[in-house]
Amino acid sequence: MSRAFLVVMDSVGIGGAPDADAYFNGDVPDTGANTVGHIARACAAGEADAGRSGPLSVPVLDRLGLGAALRLASGLEAPGLGAAPEGVWGAATERSRGKDTPSGHWELAGVPVPWDWHHFPVAEPAFPEAVRRRVMELAGSDGILGDCHGSGTVMLERFGAAHVETGRPICYTSADSVFQIAAHEDPDVFGLERLLALCAGIAPMLHEMRVGRVIARPFVGEPGGFRRTGHRRDYAIRPPEPVLTNWAQDAGRAVTAVGKIGDIFSMEGIDRVLKGSDAELMEHLGGQVAEAPEGALVFANFVEFDSLWGHRRDVAGYARALEWFDGEIGRLLPRLRDGDLLCLTADHGNDPTWCGTDHTRERVPVLIAGRGTGSAGQVAFADVAASVAAHLGIDAHGPGKSFL
Repeated sequence: MSRAFLVVMDSVGIGGAPDADAYFNGDVPDTGANTVGHIARACAAGEADAGRSGPLSVPVLDRLGLGAALRLASGLEAPGLGAAPEGVWGAATERSRGKDTPSGHWELAGVPVPWDWHHFPVAEPAFPEAVRRRVMELAGSDGILGDCHGSGTVMLERFGAAHVETGRPICYTSADSVFQIAAHEDPDVFGLERLLALCAGIAPMLHEMRVGRVIARPFVGEPGGFRRTGHRRDYAIRPPEPVLTNWAQDAGRAVTAVGKIGDIFSMEGIDRVLKGSDAELMEHLGGQVAEAPEGALVFANFVEFDSLWGHRRDVAGYARALEWFDGEIGRLLPRLRDGDLLCLTADHGNDPTWCGTDHTRERVPVLIAGRGTGSAGQVAFADVAASVAAHLGIDAHGPGKSFL
């Protein structure tokens, strides 16, 4: 039986979303945002030389069809992305009303989101009184810190010292439908297990409000030197219908999640989870290429494009990450077995040249090794799930249509 490796390059968008004008960073619509295209242009202009230099160099991704997909999605000619494709390539458009992680991943797995997510207002305080009271009750604290929109590193700078002094959890949100809680891992301050229990306890209330995820954001260190750890955990709403992982598991296939896939899908249809930094996840992915049984589905997410570079609007950092990933995929491809499929895609954009710090509404690349060469054209996110299912020889459900 064939195997399938579905790999999400978190936020690696290619512009061109037809409804980008309905999505915003602050007061600016996402019209014209283009994560890969603008990074390539910045690199060629010498504007992304920190820790690297010169034009963006991603020859493996380009040979799989990245430049061709970029041109198809947005019409943009990007420096250094002109290779003739050697894989099956296309550009996928999202139907769900959101540019967040669950919306993109659920739809890539075959199920568009059928509702509008709840977003907290850009105000201080940001959260309803009932939510604040419930957090305090579960945490055993006399208050919360934050209660606002903000990025995680800024929240630690603003409220970390007060958290250490008072033990109050730091609660914040973003333009995504999320409720994030940061706390120190030291049990004398707060403790990791206490943080995870707090997030698990508040999640049902927030899910009922259609808040997509509660995210535990543990950190360590001293005032002036706080740093987040790799023990993050997402508590997400369960998908409303069976998704690709369920289809595979129900067909008796082994399903392994690499990265935060298990959290995003609330472990629906997943047998095993492998976590770590992106470098560690690449090791896990390589291990699955070597060891996954026939007929297996391996579903991976590489988050650091998004979390470390996109939200921080670090163009050089994002370019370095793309170049590292390209090299690693180049080493992985020769290790695939005959009959394997490797599909590289993304869940949304996060253009580091754009204003604000939020995701950007973009089309995403679909790059496939193991199924010959050719253009899939403009496809839907849900078509990715249908195509992976077709490759595996399992039944697909939902609106997607296979392009293989």
